[in-house]
Amino acid sequence: MTLREFLSDRLGRIALQLICIGLAALFLFVTGTQPGVLMLLLLVLLLIFATAQVADFLRQRACLREWEAIWDGLDRKYLFAECVPPPKALYERRLLDLTRRAGQAMTGAVSDAEASRREYREYVEQWVHEIKAPITAARLICRDLDGETRRKLAAELAQVEAHVERALFYARAESPEQDCLLRQVKLEKIAAQALENHRSLLIQSRVQVETAGLDCTVYTDEKWAVFILGQLLQNAARYRGEAPVITISAHPLGKQVRLAVSDNGIGIPAHELSRVFDRGFTGSNGRSRGGSTGMGLYLCRRLSGFLELGLEIASEEGKQTTVTLTFPAKENLTKL
Repeated sequence: MTLREFLSDRLGRIALQLICIGLAALFLFVTGTQPGVLMLLLLVLLLIFATAQVADFLRQRACLREWEAIWDGLDRKYLFAECVPPPKALYERRLLDLTRRAGQAMTGAVSDAEASRREYREYVEQWVHEIKAPITAARLICRDLDGETRRKLAAELAQVEAHVERALFYARAESPEQDCLLRQVKLEKIAAQALENHRSLLIQSRVQVETAGLDCTVYTDEKWAVFILGQLLQNAARYRGEAPVITISAHPLGKQVRLAVSDNGIGIPAHELSRVFDRGFTGSNGRSRGGSTGMGLYLCRRLSGFLELGLEIASEEGKQTTVTLTFPAKENLTKL
């Protein structure tokens, strides 16, 4: 707090006190007090007034500095009101007490909200694991059907499984640090697993997949990387064009590795490109073709941020879309 701020805050009070001193001096002058005595008395009053203001300013500034030091030293800022020493003035003590009570109420509400969110997350994870059993059973039943029906039903089951997996990763994205293990892994292993997970969709969509340069090693969470790549493959297959081709290629960029997923699909309108990572954004392509939730790329952005992956997208409407993942160097990862 500066002196100017202090004076500005107390301008009305200071003006009133000076007016009272002036009126008192006028009264003494009218009642016949000698000018010399009056000037001396007025000087003493002004000196006492100025000393009191300076002392109050120094006290408040020291108190604020102490509180700011306590704030800077706290890891959990919401405990600030519990850590500051009680002020001497009654009004300030009452105000601090109300602040503490409000903070305790807020802490209780946040704790309840976190508990509810944790329970919901655990329920979703449990539900996902339970729903996989009937999906697997349905896949086994598909084997007894004829070729065309089996392919169609297998593709629909693959879509159901993809939605279930997306729900699981959405729940885990709330606290990703509990389910993340960064280690060395080959890109070709990640790509192979993602392709296997979405094989039915790619076959039904008649998508040709080409790979190049995937013999690179990166440091990431394999399960999350497979999920991110799987979302990109789903989008490429869903928004395919004629004779669809998906190209998965990688090349070193210094100590980093850049993985590009390109397709020759319908592309994304230029005015929508900046919003494709927003939660729930489906765009004109998603609305026209249906089945889009607007969550796939949003989750890719969330998980990429935690994995410290660079995520970029470029597209030309009616021609192609390229999504680039940049895997950081091992020494640059803060979560290893």
